[in-house]
Amino acid sequence: MRSPTFNATRAISVGAPPERIWPWLVQVGVRRAGWYSYDLLDNLGRPSARQIRPEWQALEPGDTLPMSPDGKHGINVYSMDYPRSMVWGTPGDTTWVWQLDPQPDGTTRLLTRIRSRIRWSPASIAFSALLEVADFWMIRKMLAGLRERAEQSGTSPGGEDGRTPARSAS
Repeated sequence: MRSPTFNATRAISVGAPPERIWPWLVQVGVRRAGWYSYDLLDNLGRPSARQIRPEWQALEPGDTLPMSPDGKHGINVYSMDYPRSMVWGTPGDTTWVWQLDPQPDGTTRLLTRIRSRIRWSPASIAFSALLEVADFWMIRKMLAGLRERAEQSGTSPGGEDGRTPARSAS
C-alpha cells in the first residue's frame, strides 16, 4: 500500500510451532471464534473460542472474515501460505499481514502488521479512528490470546499433517 496513514507492527514469541498457531488464526471472526481479545468489544460479548472448531477451518483466499454482527462486513482474505503467512485486507484501504516464523528452539515468532489509509468517507474515518485508539490494546490482547491457546493445545489440529482441511466443492 502506498502512503498509509496508519502503520503498526506487533510481534510475540509463542512456545509452539506455526502448525499449532495456524488453526487458531484461521478461525477468527465475529460469530466464529472471536478475536481472542476483549470479547465485549470484538465478539458481541460472546467468549472467544477455547478449542479448534472444524467448521471454522475452511478458509481460503477470496473469503471474508466477518467483523460485523450480521457477518456481511469484514476483511477479505487475500492470500494464505500454510503455515507461514496470511494476508487480509480491504481494497485500497487496509492490509493486515500475519507471519509465523519458526525458531530453532521450536518456538514461533508471530508477527502482525496493519497498514491502513484513510479515505474521506464516514466508515473509513471511523475505522481509522478505532485503529488509532484501540489497535495497541486490542492487538496486544489478541496476540496474547493466540499464544495462550497455541501453547495449551498439545497437538496440531486439522488433518493428518495439521493442515487446515480443504473446503469441499459442494
